[in-house]
Amino acid sequence: MTGTSTAALRRGPSARDFARQQAIEDYGVVDDPVPDLRGLVELAARICEVPTAVINIIDDRWQHQVCAVGLTPDVCAREDSMCAKVIDRPGTVVVADASLDPRFATNPFVTGEIAAVRFYASSPLVTPSGVVIGTLCVFDDVTRKLTPSAAGALEVLAAQVIDVLELRRTTRELRRSNEQLTHFAAQLSHDLRNPLAALAGFLEIATDSPEMAAAAQATHALTRAESSVRRMQSMIEDLLSFASVGGAVAGLEVDLQAVATAVVEDLDGDLGAAGATVEVAGLPMVSGDPTLLRLLVQNLIANAVKFAGSVREDPRVQVSAEPEPGGWRIVVDDNGPGVDPVDRERVFELLERGTAPAVTRVGGLGIGLSTCRRIVQEHGGRIGIDTSPSGGARVWVTLPG
Repeated sequence: MTGTSTAALRRGPSARDFARQQAIEDYGVVDDPVPDLRGLVELAARICEVPTAVINIIDDRWQHQVCAVGLTPDVCAREDSMCAKVIDRPGTVVVADASLDPRFATNPFVTGEIAAVRFYASSPLVTPSGVVIGTLCVFDDVTRKLTPSAAGALEVLAAQVIDVLELRRTTRELRRSNEQLTHFAAQLSHDLRNPLAALAGFLEIATDSPEMAAAAQATHALTRAESSVRRMQSMIEDLLSFASVGGAVAGLEVDLQAVATAVVEDLDGDLGAAGATVEVAGLPMVSGDPTLLRLLVQNLIANAVKFAGSVREDPRVQVSAEPEPGGWRIVVDDNGPGVDPVDRERVFELLERGTAPAVTRVGGLGIGLSTCRRIVQEHGGRIGIDTSPSGGARVWVTLPG
């Protein structure tokens, strides 16, 4: 059954409609068809001995025919829907002749404006939490009766439709959980590379130093190596704790100036190889998780150095902050190639990178900025990219004070 009406756009959603819309979005059935439903629709048509059966998903504005036999699935305005008239009525609705029923007599699916339905029966699709998201509907253009056993079977099939959607939702959640685990493993690997590189560099200095002349240098290198190991161990422990509690963020006082200073020290080898200069000044105390905020600062600085170094022999990065209502705005400026405005949202997605040639030729998996956004969101902040006064990229982060 098809048809549209702009009058439906004028209806404001009720609390019941809002709950229904949330449930529909959780199932994702409107935008992503479920082939497993077709067998249930065909069985409904056979049991009820009608040519047409359809699964209707009904939100606050539209009726979506997500699976059907006897017609091509379509969308109609909710106010034109026959099922919307009885969607919140418990149990199966059976109407032998819709033209004689006051609920349906003037409906365009009955009057001939859209169709000429006579026999109509439907059973609501009720989620485990009690939200009705639509109907399993059968109909014909001639009058009919429905036996009690067939009416009962229609109700059973409607419940099985929900079972299929629940199974699909659970499967999607498991898949999403697996993807998050994969993301976490990749993130952990990515974010530990810099401390490991620093450790390897310090140990190399120590082992290559002449035994007598550079004893003090070797001792200093080993001390810095030990410091990197401790930071790496803390990072691993805190990240695993973060993952195990489902994203709880410690609300501790964090000195971002000290954090950034430690990050620059860990990145010393990369900075020297790139000929980069990093200036950090005026960073505030904020409330948050020390390890996650350190990962945030490390990713932002390392990313800026990497891309600025791809086009400049003298890459420069400046990290600064300014107060704003309720918190702080942290800014990382570089003199690199910048980020094209069309890419400024996409680069925060996992495994996504910019499309400019200066960006695509730089190595990496596209994990750093997605990690940054996740950390910022966990802290109740925002992150974005603008153009830096130095001509490169300006990555800004807002954090509560």
